[in-house]
Amino acid sequence: QAKYLAQIILVGAQVVGRAFMRALRQEFAASRAAADARGRSERPQSAAASRSIGISLQEAQQILNVSSLNPQEIQKNYDHLFKVNDKSVGGSFYLQSKVVRAKERLDEELRIQAKGDKEKERKAET
Repeated sequence: QAKYLAQIILVGAQVVGRAFMRALRQEFAASRAAADARGRSERPQSAAASRSIGISLQEAQQILNVSSLNPQEIQKNYDHLFKVNDKSVGGSFYLQSKVVRAKERLDEELRIQAKGDKEKERKAET
């Protein structure tokens, strides 16, 4: 009887293991598909900026609490958050660094958009 019990446990473990591996493969495939879709939604220059600066556009907007790429709103929120997180007033250097990186990322996105707008105007003129 112990032999049969061991076989049942072994078969059960194999079934659970196969099911787990199948679920893991499906999760990896779904994750890869989502990453591909995200990559297609961002323009190549914008995706490159996200990689080089290390912050996505959405993350930068969340850090500076802006919903649109309005330069005045970005600058206003940046100034406020930079002052609030200054180490001399008890702020955090880490958070201040995040604010600076977010501002750099949004500035880069504004530059990319301006460049794209100029290219569109040039194409429209010809």
